[in-house]
Amino acid sequence: MNNLLVAQSGGPTAAINATLVGVLHGVRASTKVDKVYGAKNGIEGAINDNLIDLNDLIKDTQAMDTLTYTPSSALGSCRYKMKDFHVDEGPYKKIIDTFIKHEIKYFIYIGGNDSMDTVDKLSEYCRINNHDIYIMGGPKTVDNDLNLTDHCPGFGSAAKYIATTISELERDINVYDIPSVTIVEIMGRNAGWLTAASALARVNGGSGPDLIYLCEKAFDYDKFIEDIKGKLAVKSGLIVAVSEGIKDGTGAYVSDSMSSGAVDNFGHKYIAGSARALEQLVREKIGCKVRAVELNLMQRAAAHIASETDITESVMLGLKAFNCVVNKETGKMAAIKRISDDPYQVEFISVPVSEVANHEKIVPLNWITPDGNDVTEEMMAYLRPLIIGETNIKYENGIPKQHKLY
Repeated sequence: MNNLLVAQSGGPTAAINATLVGVLHGVRASTKVDKVYGAKNGIEGAINDNLIDLNDLIKDTQAMDTLTYTPSSALGSCRYKMKDFHVDEGPYKKIIDTFIKHEIKYFIYIGGNDSMDTVDKLSEYCRINNHDIYIMGGPKTVDNDLNLTDHCPGFGSAAKYIATTISELERDINVYDIPSVTIVEIMGRNAGWLTAASALARVNGGSGPDLIYLCEKAFDYDKFIEDIKGKLAVKSGLIVAVSEGIKDGTGAYVSDSMSSGAVDNFGHKYIAGSARALEQLVREKIGCKVRAVELNLMQRAAAHIASETDITESVMLGLKAFNCVVNKETGKMAAIKRISDDPYQVEFISVPVSEVANHEKIVPLNWITPDGNDVTEEMMAYLRPLIIGETNIKYENGIPKQHKLY
């Protein structure tokens, strides 16, 4: 058993395939792995023995380069919740059967918090049952909410997209000299990192969002209206950035009046509509021109404006995960440790995945201004390096060229 399996899980990002490419670079430079497989649609591919041979599908440097800058999960994804093996051992046995059948000794799972939960459970199952199999996690999430890593692959590119979009919206709304409010809803259930990134629209001298509301602080409707009135007294066109997961003082989502109440496989409530709810509130209380803009899927896989820093670090994290797993580290996740902001320096480390899974890194409250409607310079210093650099995307017939594995 000397083969490696890699899989991807959770929501798409612009950088998740770069992490896969980092793993493949490790395989090609090593003598410890004979063959590398990819599992279709995350852990479900391992359960159902639905694997593809990546040696056959990615044969040259050009394919690797194109895949590096291709957004979303080239292997496909899933949102499969692994139950504790004491409760349901069936899927674990099927995974081990797949590993034995294909002589797989190493497994790297690229994903977010729920994926790291799978890494934790599966590595513990292998340890207890004396399976000589080594399992590592590769971080991925635009939400930037994974514990024990300074930031997550995919976040920097999404932050760059958001900052650029806010900057362009500012140009759009300022052509009219009439009172108007544009409320931009940005992803973030419990962690407001992406919404905070809207402030990066100010780095080249723009005003960026006039108000920013993150989900870490309770949302006050009356104060929100007063904030809007105060800003409109000094300028005509406002941009307001809000996290989709903002809640009031009772813990109720602002979007509750707009959402279906349905939940996903992990029990997460589908939330969307905070901007539309606030649009109605502003129209009722102030009566000016107001519109809601929801940045939902667009911010996740916008590879055309990805951060080269993000892509480069994502490749390095894939390589780190590979080096760790073939050196028999297991039950861990590759991670980023920041050394300094200016000059920006990081190192790549491994951390216990048990301390990542089912934990959530939220924005420090002292990085939110005391009045709760903006972010501090500490947040800006954290964010600025993550969006630096432009990617070397190849275009074909006028649009970015992408690589499909199957």
